[in-house]
Order: sequence, then structure tokens, then C-alpha cells
Amino acid sequence: MFGFRPDGTKVKDIDPIQRIMPHIMKHRHDSQNLSDYDCPCEPIDAFIRSEAGNGESYNYMHIVIASLVRIIALFPRLNRFIMNGRIYRKNSIQISFVVKKGLSSEAPDTTIKLDFTGKESLPEIRDKINEAIKQNNNMDANNGTDKLARIITYTPNIVIAMLVGLIKLLDKHGLLPGAIINLSPFHTSAFITNLKSIKGPSIYHHLYDFGTTGLFFAMGKESLVPVVEGGEIVVGKRLPLQIVTDERFCDGFYFVSALKALRGILGDPSKIKTPLKSLVEDVKVVDRHKIGRKK
Repeated sequence: MFGFRPDGTKVKDIDPIQRIMPHIMKHRHDSQNLSDYDCPCEPIDAFIRSEAGNGESYNYMHIVIASLVRIIALFPRLNRFIMNGRIYRKNSIQISFVVKKGLSSEAPDTTIKLDFTGKESLPEIRDKINEAIKQNNNMDANNGTDKLARIITYTPNIVIAMLVGLIKLLDKHGLLPGAIINLSPFHTSAFITNLKSIKGPSIYHHLYDFGTTGLFFAMGKESLVPVVEGGEIVVGKRLPLQIVTDERFCDGFYFVSALKALRGILGDPSKIKTPLKSLVEDVKVVDRHKIGRKK
């Protein structure tokens, strides 16, 4: 309440135009910007083959998530969200994604949310992803998110509506307990859907009005397309990456700069094999622990 939340810290120094934007566009579905990037697969495939020769196993999901974590660390304004007309910075980098518990259309899905500092190397992020998938990739596994959803849905439909409404109200005013926020995959820095894994086309996925998700990435099935190289038309392999962003907490130049940097990392994943030495600072924020202290 009063601008304080368990999962974020209010941003203090904001441009006046940016400060008023959450009041002009009150919902994420009203402030979505859509972009796409046909990511060249050749550098990623070459990196995966080279690392396989060294006994290291990577896939596209490892590389995309690790690249996104590094970009958010380098461009910290991407790790913001809007709540009740205020702009906050998240206290950590969080990535949510869906895992299917079996290789059939009847198998249920579960959602995983992982926390990162931003300094992690690609191998560290890969191992963290693999461990989370291992713990959730069977029919009997139930993580905290599954258990919370099951408890809510044990009740009649009208009670579900009331509980969800109460959760949204508490969240809006910063009164939702941190324990619930930690279980919610919608309270995250970015959400990724891997349609490539089911050989599906990429989509522009909407941003959720519930929670804090301000970035949504969708990976689709790669394809062979004509590309121009050295003045000649050749066949290239491309991964469709569709990106939806909340434009209210970040200006266009900053978004474009971050996406250019993301392309650079995807074009050479070896750049993130080592940890990031230091994090980039965001602008000033309101620290609730320092309020009332003498300077």
C-alpha cells in the first residue's frame, strides 16, 4: 500500500510524460506494442554443435532464456511493471514458461517461474532450467502454482470469481502477500512460450492484465527462407520470435536498443558463456527501508 509492494520498488525519477502514461492507458492490453524478429539459426546451431563436442548440451530454449536474462540485466528498465498507475522495478529478474507433463495432447501443462540475479552465465541458467523441468515434467509432479490453483478451483464457480477478484484487488493496492506473488507465474519480468517444441507457428501473445508481465516472447517452428548474403539470394534457416511489450514503462529508443543487443547475443551465444561481472543500475527508486532515516 502507498506505493510499497513485496515484489517491486517504486521508480522515483520519471519523465513527466512517462509518469502520466499509466493513467492514459490503464491496462496492458491497451498499451501493447508488437514486434517480430526472424532470428538466424545458423549461429545458434553452430554454437550448439561446438558445445556438444565439448560434452555440453544446449537447446534453443536455454539460449533464448539466458539471452533474455542477460539483456534485462544490461537494460534494467525492461524489468519494470505498472500497477495502480505507478511504475515499479522488480526486485529480481524472473522468467515464466510452460512445461507439458507428457508428450500427448491430453497431458496437462504446468507453469514454471525462475528467479535470476542477472549475473548468471549460460551454463548456470541451462542447469537451472533443466532442474526445474526435471522436477515438473511428470504426471504426478505438483509445484506450488499447481497446488494454489487446485485449492482455488475446489470451490464453486461464484467463489472462484470472488477469490480471483479479491486477489486482483489486493494486488492492485500492494496488499497481496509475497507468498502468493512468488507462486504466481503472472508476476514475472517476462513470459516465454515455446511453440517450436510442438512444431507450431509463432504468435503474438497478449500481455496479462493480472500480475506484472511486461514482456512476452513467443518462439515458433523454424523454417527455411530466402535471404540475401553477399549480394546473392541463398537459403537461410530462421527462428520466428514474436515480441509483445508494455510501452508505458520504457521509451521506444530504449526498447529498440535492448532488442538490438538481444540480436547480437543470439547471433553469438558464446558472449554469455561467462557470468556478468556487474549489473547496470536503474534510475533512482523509493527504498522503503530508508524512509524516515536521517541523511
